[in-house]
Amino acid sequence: MAQKKTNEVDYSMQEKIMALYQLQKIDSAIDEINKIKGELPLEVQDLEDELAGLNTRIENINAEIEELNNLIRQRKREVDQAKIMIGNYKEQLNNVRNNREYDAITKEIEYQELEIELADKRLKEYSTSIKAKKALIDETSERVAEREIDYKGKKEELDSIEAETAQQVAELTAKAEKAQQPIDERLLAAYNRIRSNVHNGLAVVTVTRDACGGCFNRIPPQRQADIRQGKKLIVCEYCGRILVSE
Repeated sequence: MAQKKTNEVDYSMQEKIMALYQLQKIDSAIDEINKIKGELPLEVQDLEDELAGLNTRIENINAEIEELNNLIRQRKREVDQAKIMIGNYKEQLNNVRNNREYDAITKEIEYQELEIELADKRLKEYSTSIKAKKALIDETSERVAEREIDYKGKKEELDSIEAETAQQVAELTAKAEKAQQPIDERLLAAYNRIRSNVHNGLAVVTVTRDACGGCFNRIPPQRQADIRQGKKLIVCEYCGRILVSE
């Protein structure tokens, strides 16, 4: 519930308490409407979050595949360069003048051949990794497709409920805003705090059969008399709810 603006009218405590009670009844009516949605809002949000996570995973895997493809291109360039160098070294072997030059050129050829062998090994590793990552993308994409079907169904159901209840909720919200007028910000803040702390949203309850309407603990006669007078705000000492006379 939105916070109330400062009101210049000086309302009595009894008027404020009754306004709180009216506000509670309106908010309870809104709560009942929201119950129709059940767990749908949470389920829709969870599916949205899951879909976002799955799509981010696919984007990250695609980025990793692109990085591997860059490495493959780089290694292939290195292999081509090594082959060119081997060809040049072999031509030089035809013009060697002594055994030392022959051994030096032969070692360079062997080194470049080892570089090619290492690059080929890396290329195979990159290809295997890309294959595994593509399989993971396919698996994740299937999961995305399944979740999208679930999301579409639940979202349509939620939208349908909200469309059916929109006018009623709007009318109740307008009544709630009007009911807040006599209530100062401190009381309204306390009311909202209590509502958020109790499982059924009941911050204001009546004293019924000498007991708190929220926790059903007994209220002493003198305290009931004070509640009926409405000169001060009285809360249940057991559950902290605001008490009003039946």
